[in-house]
Amino acid sequence: MTATLVVAQRSVLKYVRTPALVVVGTIQGAMFLLIFRFVFGGAINGGGISYVDFLVPGFVVTTILFIGTGAAAGVAEDVEQGFFDRLRSLPIRRLSAIGGRAVADTATVAWGLAFTAALGFAVGFRVHEGTAAALSAFGLCVAYGFAFALVFIVIGLFAGNAQAAQGMSLLVFPLTFVSSAYVPVATMPSWLQPIARNQPLTIMTNAVRSLTQGPAVAHALGHTTQYFVVLSLIWTAALVAIFAPIAVYRFARR
Repeated sequence: MTATLVVAQRSVLKYVRTPALVVVGTIQGAMFLLIFRFVFGGAINGGGISYVDFLVPGFVVTTILFIGTGAAAGVAEDVEQGFFDRLRSLPIRRLSAIGGRAVADTATVAWGLAFTAALGFAVGFRVHEGTAAALSAFGLCVAYGFAFALVFIVIGLFAGNAQAAQGMSLLVFPLTFVSSAYVPVATMPSWLQPIARNQPLTIMTNAVRSLTQGPAVAHALGHTTQYFVVLSLIWTAALVAIFAPIAVYRFARR
């Protein structure tokens, strides 16, 4: 635990001393939110609710990916500069090095989520199920952030350098568009709908959407709020179970 917290502290200090690492991803997500809200919003049907209430939960979830691109590049940079080599020379568990980086990236994601949520309220988003539901949705998003942090750590460990890591991270972005984050899945071609409906970002977005908008919206999405929350937690646990061992193995053998 001590080693994990020390590695996390080092990564957080790096973000604090180089704020552009956080600001760029946050601003990029904010720009996309404003474009979809005010440019495309009038042409998209929110599936029974106002488009801004439909859109913002999706953007809050996909903010995790916008920020994760920088995280992958940061890991690749640490590999290039020999930081991970120094960690491997220390008598600490391999998991603590990966865990510390994941904790720091999760903290960065939490900041981005808070900023995006605040911007969502500024452009008209409203929670219809109370403060407890909103905080539960935010907590779920932080858990998603931890799971996807491990995904981007793996990308950074396999990339040759920071530039390659950024390019490889873009391979994750099709998930944002082939999902219910920005448009209802029912508007997609029939052959694409099963993929979009069952991939993790759709499940996670629907969980946040159901928690903040109420049971009626969950019913319109085809299941109960509990169903989406439980399934999204299963996806989160699965991502951690798959990518944490890969990250530790790659770190140890790099």
